[in-house]
Amino acid sequence: MSASRRSGTTDELGPEEPEPGSAELLAALLDGMDAALCAFDADGVVTHWNREAERILGWTAAEAVGRHGFTGWAVRPADAGDVEERLLSAMDAPGRQVHEFALVTKDGGRVLVRMQSASVRGGDGKSSGVYCAFSEVHAQIDLERSIALSEALFETASWGVVLVDADLRPAVVNEHAARAFGVGRSAVLGRPLADLLGQGVEEVESALTHVLAEGTPPAPAELWVTVRAPGGEEGEDDGDPRRCWRSGFLRLASPLAEEPVPLGVGWLFLDVTEAKQTEQLASQLRFRSQQLHRAARATAECEDPLEAATVQLDFALAGFADHALVDLVAGENPVRLVRTAATPAGPPGPCRPVATAGVPVRYPEGHPAPQSVERVGSVRASAGAGASAERAREWAAARQWPEDSVHALCAVLRSRGRTVGVVTFLRGAGRGAFDRSDAMYAESVASRVAASLDLSQALSP
Repeated sequence: MSASRRSGTTDELGPEEPEPGSAELLAALLDGMDAALCAFDADGVVTHWNREAERILGWTAAEAVGRHGFTGWAVRPADAGDVEERLLSAMDAPGRQVHEFALVTKDGGRVLVRMQSASVRGGDGKSSGVYCAFSEVHAQIDLERSIALSEALFETASWGVVLVDADLRPAVVNEHAARAFGVGRSAVLGRPLADLLGQGVEEVESALTHVLAEGTPPAPAELWVTVRAPGGEEGEDDGDPRRCWRSGFLRLASPLAEEPVPLGVGWLFLDVTEAKQTEQLASQLRFRSQQLHRAARATAECEDPLEAATVQLDFALAGFADHALVDLVAGENPVRLVRTAATPAGPPGPCRPVATAGVPVRYPEGHPAPQSVERVGSVRASAGAGASAERAREWAAARQWPEDSVHALCAVLRSRGRTVGVVTFLRGAGRGAFDRSDAMYAESVASRVAASLDLSQALSP
């Protein structure tokens, strides 16, 4: 109550009589606080004691209010003088003071508390008492650790941290996550994930929705995504633009609500693309090495060298391509190629010899197969990542390839220092474009196929 109310005058808040229910309101506010609170008048007598203080120390308000300080009941006699002096010193000190000391519980135990105390001043500016808010030290330390952890995650963590709201929009991101998205921290906030991610955004949103509905999943998930450039297009890398993010998800619920109310999802991720690509490459190399070994053993049992060449290609196609075409050189100026063996134009099948009566294939100028012969090396071609299905069919038909072909790799067939022909590997839309490691594998297969075809020509009458 202000000094003017004590003198019986009125002010803008009304007359000196307290408003109806104000005492009940004050009691409810004090008892509803999460922190323990007590207050002392200028003589050091306890005037207020809330339920949290009762919970920590065991003393009820009826037992505490009216006592002089903590002496004789809430502190040990040896500590009483020091504790009372430190508490009442807040009456003459500016701001708040923080102390740690041991208090005695009603059952005789001791609890270490951290207490903040500050002077209570009347309307005349003079101190009329002290109020103290305190909590158990371990609880305070837990709170401080939680706050410190949150600040560290959103500032200096070495992995991405994104707080996503219930609408699946980023509400808070740390510096690492912003760099992963390729934009500034503020530019990420409130935007749909589809504005930030291209491929893989459906999987991310599905995971977030699941966590909001079902709770935190038991293990991290590895999600492959592409990040959109600032202009909205998917970023282009020299190689595969996809990134593998090992992601963990945490459902966030309000601690203040009676029922768990989802506030959003904490999304933590770490870019493990290089490790996954290395792992995939190692697995791929092991498989291809095994395929070459199996093919070598199988072709050793073939009496017909042409059959050995087709068997070699059958082993090579597994996990590598959908179709294979073998053309032999029938003339060099200009380059003329005759189809010798091929896989079916429809569904994938085994490579078989083709009867063409020696008629050269009518390849247009600039076709990858003749280019491979002229360059004595491998040539890669693709219909393009953004090509429509109709455009891809036209692209394949113009090059005399099966209509489902989207990516091609032509490897020259060399044996005994001369060019025997060219082998063409074709992939459909369900596979990625051929890369440098694919070309190296195709050249290894081509050297074995060329040796068999050269032998077949040498044995021909």
